[in-house]
Amino acid sequence: MLVGALGAGYLADRLGRRRTILWCTLWFSLFTALCAVATSPEVFGLFRFVAGLGLGGLVPSANALTAEFVSRKHRSAVSTIMMSGVPIGGSAAALVGLWLLPDFGWRSMYAVAFLAVVVLLPLCYVLLPESPTWLRAHGREEEARVVEARYRLAHDPSEHAGDEHAPGFRTILSGQWRRPTVLFALATVATLFAWYGLGTWLPKLMGSDARFEMGQPLHFLLALNIGAVLGSVITAWAGVRFGPLRSAAVAAAAAAAGLGFLLTYPSDILPIYGALILAGVGTHGTQCLIIAAVATHYPPRLRGTSLGFALGVGGIGAVLAPQVGGWLLAANLGVGSNFLAFSIAAGIAAVLLVITLLATRPVAPAGSIRDELLVH
Repeated sequence: MLVGALGAGYLADRLGRRRTILWCTLWFSLFTALCAVATSPEVFGLFRFVAGLGLGGLVPSANALTAEFVSRKHRSAVSTIMMSGVPIGGSAAALVGLWLLPDFGWRSMYAVAFLAVVVLLPLCYVLLPESPTWLRAHGREEEARVVEARYRLAHDPSEHAGDEHAPGFRTILSGQWRRPTVLFALATVATLFAWYGLGTWLPKLMGSDARFEMGQPLHFLLALNIGAVLGSVITAWAGVRFGPLRSAAVAAAAAAAGLGFLLTYPSDILPIYGALILAGVGTHGTQCLIIAAVATHYPPRLRGTSLGFALGVGGIGAVLAPQVGGWLLAANLGVGSNFLAFSIAAGIAAVLLVITLLATRPVAPAGSIRDELLVH
């Protein structure tokens, strides 16, 4: 996913958002389904890596495209609602797992992924429009106008300030873009560390600790994902009302508090479920709001590259989290050490987001005070 996000975010700016989304969807769905017929751990690992290339590229491409069809004011809400598909999928996976795993084994879970090729890909092909900005940048003015007319988009020149910059990592890592690019990436590292750490280890953590035997491990994972889904409503509203960065900092702090509560060894099951729901709201909600902030901060032609960079570098956190969780368990430091690590990561994300809020200034035309306020 790290490699895919870095590559496809750049390709989305070069080749077009729609084409990148279609290929990424086909790519990750097909190779995920092939995991069901893997003949060895090495083949399985290869399929997972190749599938991750497509999955990592899909998120920045989809967000870059969506941002063009949404006003700056409502970008946080729409980005958060769209990304709620991630925990909805996670909840569906937990429910399907409760049904399939006992009778059909783990291979059946990967075979289900082929449904995306059969059902989702044709819908994307028929319904997804291309980015007007990308069309216009490639000399296809008439097609851009057709798309804007179909979706009743008003061409706002101020939204395209800075489009003279060529898309590329060199651009977003220099000049006025360097500071926000680095800060957004670091905040994503910390947030994805907490989110992927929980997603990977939660069933194992809950199942291996006697105090958590009151519930099935997959039920706890379901609670985490339900929290993320329900939290999408809260963070969508907060992003519009208070701005994506400010709301993201509060959401990250909430996740840190929820995970920290599990270190108090609660004896009742309801507070545990409540803490996991809060953690789901905070970790996933924070990442959605970071994506919205990135999509708003950069001009359209840099959007795919900047989102790909933030999520690609942030993938370091997603890679490290499962490893760190395993090391902590192998060192016999107890389940609490994992919750402490993920809580600290969420707290670091909150601090970084506050720094980002204070240190960055929105890129907007001179005199556009209203737009500056909306960015933050």
